[in-house]
Amino acid sequence: MTEHAVRERGIFVNRTLNMRSIRAIGYDMDYTLIHYRVDEWERLAYEHARRNLAARGWPVEDLVFDPTQVIRGLALDLQEGNLLKATRFGYVIRAAHGTRMLGYEQLRDDYADTFVDLAEPRFVFLNTLFSLSEAALFGQLVDLLDAGELPGALGYAALYRTVRDALDEAHSIGSLKAEIAADPDRYVELDPELVPTLLDQLYAGRRLMLITNSEWEYTQRMMAYAVDPFLPAGMNWRDVFETVIVSAVKPEFFTAHKPLYKVEDEVAGLLRPHVGALEAGGVFFGGCARQVEDSMTLSGDQILYVGDHLFGDVHVSKSQLRWRTALILREMESEVRAQREFAGDERRLRELMEHKVVLETRMAAARLDEQRVRVGYAEPLGRGAEASPDELRAQIAAIDEEITPLAVEAGSLRNERWGPLMRAGIDKSLFARQVERYADVYTSRVSNFLRVGPFAMLRAGRLSLPHDEGRMDTVDEGAESA
Repeated sequence: MTEHAVRERGIFVNRTLNMRSIRAIGYDMDYTLIHYRVDEWERLAYEHARRNLAARGWPVEDLVFDPTQVIRGLALDLQEGNLLKATRFGYVIRAAHGTRMLGYEQLRDDYADTFVDLAEPRFVFLNTLFSLSEAALFGQLVDLLDAGELPGALGYAALYRTVRDALDEAHSIGSLKAEIAADPDRYVELDPELVPTLLDQLYAGRRLMLITNSEWEYTQRMMAYAVDPFLPAGMNWRDVFETVIVSAVKPEFFTAHKPLYKVEDEVAGLLRPHVGALEAGGVFFGGCARQVEDSMTLSGDQILYVGDHLFGDVHVSKSQLRWRTALILREMESEVRAQREFAGDERRLRELMEHKVVLETRMAAARLDEQRVRVGYAEPLGRGAEASPDELRAQIAAIDEEITPLAVEAGSLRNERWGPLMRAGIDKSLFARQVERYADVYTSRVSNFLRVGPFAMLRAGRLSLPHDEGRMDTVDEGAESA
């Protein structure tokens, strides 16, 4: 693996994680242990939802899924029918109404006094890759609603609920996953390094769990497909996981006490109520995280949970149980790759911005000197005397002509409409802030743990603050050159 590939496959640490102190590791399945080809999966989910809407008489026959229209980490504004990208502070920097991107003036008018607060029901956060088909369809239907082409008196919030219901229907009747299980080669990206990663952990004494919202029949078929071919002879995926819990109904699994059932007949999927500990090797249905803790006599930071859903996997398990958390973000590979390819232009952009900061400081000083001379209330400071404000303004305008195309390109990395997953302009994105808050570590795939192993100390780096030496967030008044 090349040096660049190693970086793309890195484990990025928000809070130091001592793998030696972890006694059990729980895994989600979909988009975590098993990675789907995103465009294929989301196109299939989109098509199922579109057909459900067409059956209701909606004019959606000509709609086509476009995976470039949305990215994870955006927010739906159900009041305005908009898709939003916000900074970590909730400031909206990009928006689309339906499928149409909003210009700067309209963006300012609509959101100058509005902050994206994820606690408000007005906003729906796109936490997972499963959200992409939902958001793409919602945007297209907003266009049809505005054009008066949808039946009934709908608002944007009601429209979203209809889209959500159409997708839920596709999942609940099982037709969506049945298609995937029937043709896994089309939808699943196999990872030969997954099995040695899990076996390293297993033979290092870690107690492995599979906790998934998927049903038992689908789980056993997909895990057998993705895991069994890479195991040593005589083993199957069930030998790897001490505990298997299906239909977990996360995030409620982490927050509520729910009935637990044991899959008594694994072929027919027959269930019986279960009381007491989760026996090793059994398959269970439902239940809750507290039962897992009690059965394993483990709790809190002795357990690491690995999943792809920012809210349903890492937010709730962290905030409710204090489990350690790892978030799977497949997008990090393309994000890091895009940053590397832009590195030369990024350096030039930083140089130009630093030069602009110095010129702006001089211009501010020159304007203050002019004011003091004009009014006569104090002696000029003389810090901007080498050039007039007009001359400095012209120099700044010239630099802006160089900065603008570079800044536009930086804002379009990975996705032309929305830019990087983890950045919003010069700031962190709202999504990055949530990752920082709830995920102890994040990485692109489970098998990235193969390179660090089950005995590693994953250390967080020293944080850089605006007042640190070498930062350009503030300007030295005595600066003489860029």
